[in-house]
Amino acid sequence: MLARASRRAVYPASVPILRDGAFTFAEEPARHAPEARIIWRADLDPGTLDVVVVSADCADSDHVMLEELAPWLTVVAGPDGREHAVLSDGWHHIRLDVETGSLARGGRVLLLYRLQGLVSARPRLLPLRRFLDLVEHHRFAASLFPRDPYIARWLVLLRVHDALAAGASQREIAEVLLGAGHVGDWKSRSDWVRSRVRRLVRGAGAMARGGYRSLMRHGRTSR
Repeated sequence: MLARASRRAVYPASVPILRDGAFTFAEEPARHAPEARIIWRADLDPGTLDVVVVSADCADSDHVMLEELAPWLTVVAGPDGREHAVLSDGWHHIRLDVETGSLARGGRVLLLYRLQGLVSARPRLLPLRRFLDLVEHHRFAASLFPRDPYIARWLVLLRVHDALAAGASQREIAEVLLGAGHVGDWKSRSDWVRSRVRRLVRGAGAMARGGYRSLMRHGRTSR
């Protein structure tokens, strides 16, 4: 994925980090998650909107004042100079890739949205509605960002991964997630507890090995 260097500024790409994340722009590791502005590659985030940015005058009712989007806008430039942007409050995001023109320069602009075909256009329709609503109302509409029912499971897998990295045993993981009362005698207890923890351990490993990259592309990982 691509991650921001700094909000409302354009930075050249750093040297790519050769690991699962495939970062092109390195986010500060110590930054709290709601403060991070992650810019996923368009092939991982099918809702990314391709736009052409052209100058507009005040007489054009379709214009956007980029300064009004500054509180949420983060823009970075790739090795080819092309801009990649995200509008985010830390909990919601709208991705934009700029084909030509610039979002970083600010001012009054007209955005041309690149939509084509049937299959490729569908996942971009909701992000476009979100963007238009943000421009009009200056907030992320909760109705356009429905809660994903699989988030709770993803958080559990993240907790399991962190516990394993910290050296926790599967029994310790079960005690934290299910409560010590459900674990009892680990060896003589019904196997459903151990089976569930083993499944969570396998799922956490699969996510860490790159499965997380399918979250936006497919909506969820396989169970």
